[in-house]
Amino acid sequence: MLFTQFSHSWLSKEYHHDWLEDQGRQLLAFYKRSRCERGGFTALDDQGHQAEDSQPDTMLTARMTHCFALASMQGEPGAAELAQWGIDSLLGVLKDTQYGGWLSTLPENVADERKASYLHVFVTLAGCSASLAGIPRAKELFQQAVKTLETHFWLEDEGAICESYSRSWKDRGAYRGGNSNMHCTELFLQIADFTGDPIWRKRALSIIDKVIHQHAPANKYLLAEHFHEDWQEWHDFNKDKPTDSFHPYGVTPGHACEWARLLLHLEAALQAAGEPVPEWLLIDAKGLFAAGLKHGWQVDGTPGIVYTHDWEGKPVTRSRIHWTLAESCSTAASLFKRTGEKLYEDWYRRLWDYIGCYLIDTQNGSWWHEVDPQQHPSTVVWEGKPDLYHAWQLTQISRLPLTPMIGLSIKQGYHQR
Repeated sequence: MLFTQFSHSWLSKEYHHDWLEDQGRQLLAFYKRSRCERGGFTALDDQGHQAEDSQPDTMLTARMTHCFALASMQGEPGAAELAQWGIDSLLGVLKDTQYGGWLSTLPENVADERKASYLHVFVTLAGCSASLAGIPRAKELFQQAVKTLETHFWLEDEGAICESYSRSWKDRGAYRGGNSNMHCTELFLQIADFTGDPIWRKRALSIIDKVIHQHAPANKYLLAEHFHEDWQEWHDFNKDKPTDSFHPYGVTPGHACEWARLLLHLEAALQAAGEPVPEWLLIDAKGLFAAGLKHGWQVDGTPGIVYTHDWEGKPVTRSRIHWTLAESCSTAASLFKRTGEKLYEDWYRRLWDYIGCYLIDTQNGSWWHEVDPQQHPSTVVWEGKPDLYHAWQLTQISRLPLTPMIGLSIKQGYHQR
């Protein structure tokens, strides 16, 4: 049932758009404090302060650069300078000049660390978004990062990316990860918009087919996160590390919702390009979102989405992590825009209500990154408030079309009423 042609949706309300804009500006203001004197950006604590011994964080630097570059195109004063700081740092102190690519912080501090595809995806995204914004040297970063992705991480014979290498690129890890491939799908859709080359949509579809369509429907849309080298599901991976920030044991319902949005973006991009559109993209998007919320939302008797559950649906880590709410809310908006079904408008409001009541810190700024089942700030998985990316993107994606992706949509002034 269509929701009275969108007229009663929050997404049609000027007040709601103004509220989202205000939230986005407040988030940007909070994270301007994260510029690190040694280069790049660093994590902030609950009050928005850097630690005395702050070190630049490469992933945060890439994400901040992406966000500030996009904000600069909207007219946010100071954002272009911060994006420039990020670009210069990623091309400078944060780059591994010995072997190429990037590590999690200053290379001299992590000599034996493995190189992660997840990190390189975000470095590439920073270069892509900053290039759209016209930030000097951004295209240089983009070209270097894309070359690294294609040379080392993209596996044409598998149609997906691998997870990691040794620092010198001699040892490729056997593990295959859903999380890194998810963000790579998002990146490839952004690159397709930026370059106009359809190969990136083809690769995005290949990843989604490999990671989602070949597994999720058979699992009743419970999302497999971890895989062996032959892409067989690895259900007990990290069973001894259930609270891992990026590779937790079990099923992560927030990722199911996040994947669902990417399927909708790809569907819209293929349609806009006049390319074949698999019917299963929408079917799988709906299935993932439904399963994520069925097994994640309020399953332990209190509001919020649990971080993880096992393959029988029993909660494992019950903390409510901020990005799971942000991504689920973005997906609810996207599904409503795609279908007009009231179910998704209801979820959009319900998820924002939760965020507004329990995650937005009206005293200190930003969002609590984690709360416990009783909605009190906790640190089981995340400490402090290090990350702008998910929350800020929610304030934008809700107001943008499904295609083009966020970068080109903002550049072309697509914020809609």
